Amino acid sequence: MNTTHESREKLAKSLSADTIELIPFLPYLLQDLWELGSEPKDIIELISKHCTVSNKLRILDLGCGKGAVSIRLAKEFGCKIKGIDIMPDFIAYAKKKAEEHMVDNLCDLVFGDINQVIKIEKDYDIVILGALGDVLGNRLETIIKLKETIKPAGYILIDDAYSNNESDDKYPTREICLKIFNTARVKLVAEKAIENKEIIAINKFNQEYITKRANELKELHPEKIELFESYIQSQQAECDELEGDLTGVTMLLQVI
Repeated sequence: MNTTHESREKLAKSLSADTIELIPFLPYLLQDLWELGSEPKDIIELISKHCTVSNKLRILDLGCGKGAVSIRLAKEFGCKIKGIDIMPDFIAYAKKKAEEHMVDNLCDLVFGDINQVIKIEKDYDIVILGALGDVLGNRLETIIKLKETIKPAGYILIDDAYSNNESDDKYPTREICLKIFNTARVKLVAEKAIENKEIIAINKFNQEYITKRANELKELHPEKIELFESYIQSQQAECDELEGDLTGVTMLLQVI
């Protein structure tokens, strides 16, 4: 499947890269990290507590990355998961992990541009978008598109953050999010906030490995030192932002 320039730009932005020039290097930079985006344990907890769970569930994992969420859901619930990601290297890694965890018969992990496949994927019980961003549009546009992939009264799981500052242009307050959900005709069933100390620990772990790999790439490609240094800085800026005036949250929505 061919990907558009716009899709590659959105991909780069979703992974805190300032330019699509960095995309070929992302598998190397992120090679030490399996979980990219949502915490699988939070997704499992929300589904277990609020959804009817059985091996009949059909789950769509958009932007599945290296398959951490898909694989752990398949192991937990014994149900079919379809994971889609625009990075072929991530999908190749995810398939190996699915085999390692003996759920490759349950996980259909495929390369694709979620902006395209979301138009044809239908009739799922649950759809997951691990990092909301603006890959599918703004928050309202994204939720409306996600609704098209699920059954009536189906569930949407998204990973986002609330701002505690009303003047924040990037992240809305919880009150604004609730208004968006109302407009999109979905209700907030449950939410799982991430404690600040957990965010700090995750950020520290990720940033140490990313910095290590970026420094290795500087030696391999000295002509691109500024590119890799910029990525380290953009990653750190995102860490600082998440550790600041934001509340990281995974939300479970239901179509009404």
